Amino acid sequence: MRQSSHTYTYCLIGLMAILVLVALALKSHNAFGRSNPTSQTSLRIALGKQLFNDPQLSADSTIRCASCHVPEKAYTDGRPVAIGVYGRTGTRNTPSLATINASKADAFFWDGRRAALEQAVLDPLTNPVEMGLHSQAELIQKIEQNVEYRNAFAQAFPDIKSVITTHEVATVLVAYLRSLKSPESAYDRYVLQGDPTELSPRARLGLAIFKGKGHCAECHLLQGSPPTLTDHAYHRTGVGLDAVNANLPTLTQAIIERSLQGAAIGDRVATHADEAQLGRFNVTQNPADIGLFRTPSLRGVASTAPYMHDGSVATLDDAIDREVYYRSLQTGYPLNLTVEEHQDLKVFLQAL
Repeated sequence: MRQSSHTYTYCLIGLMAILVLVALALKSHNAFGRSNPTSQTSLRIALGKQLFNDPQLSADSTIRCASCHVPEKAYTDGRPVAIGVYGRTGTRNTPSLATINASKADAFFWDGRRAALEQAVLDPLTNPVEMGLHSQAELIQKIEQNVEYRNAFAQAFPDIKSVITTHEVATVLVAYLRSLKSPESAYDRYVLQGDPTELSPRARLGLAIFKGKGHCAECHLLQGSPPTLTDHAYHRTGVGLDAVNANLPTLTQAIIERSLQGAAIGDRVATHADEAQLGRFNVTQNPADIGLFRTPSLRGVASTAPYMHDGSVATLDDAIDREVYYRSLQTGYPLNLTVEEHQDLKVFLQAL
């Protein structure tokens, strides 16, 4: 009986040990076998930031995404148009990336040729005057040759079975861009806190002009939290069209015959300044869209000079004058601002 009792005790202890091991194994599986969404997102953001700042992903190993989208300049570059590999000059002003989330952007590039950010982030890598890679296959080859990147992608995408694809590359770049936060502005605080002291008296006068006499809020909407400051539509400001008017029939006919799509449009307009001035028409081939460009958000507008799609408007004062002039043409009556009203409006824009 004593031996039987000991045997029973030993069996019980053994069973308990097995149960403990099973519990530990299950806990380990829950912790590591399943991906932690928060941790996975952090890994993807970090990897996207690394790619964004890597000049080795360009044709001459000198240009990175951050060369044109400089964090200290509201993710613009302060130049009229972008400068890419081998010192090649583009035709379009670099738009800010800091406003993507706050403005709820649903189209990308000045002509809106991409409807998905996952598509848009890959285009500059193979654009001949931006990062200049010959193909997306070359991009993947560069990434896979880097052991650090292979390990990082394996951690960020534990379900990857074999090679890295452009889907994963686009996913991490988008994760990084979506993580960028537009700084809270004085106007944000004015709206969210309902505290009139967040805007100076002059800025409040400028807000009244923005919503009223200036008609600015018709395109740069004040709705949303935070305000989007764009209508996500396309408008004509007349910038650049004068230089191509004489050759318009030939230009438009050639664009219609080519009927390019997606990245091919970007490659073409980046190397043909005359066609770049036609804006949305390059995408739709609709004559009504000649010279139309996407409305940019005005968040942080004081930090994103020069302005317009070709960077031809150097200062915020010039931009105000240009917009007021073309708004007058569109409404059919003059919107003359006094010197004081112009300054009030500028002070308000600086608060965005």
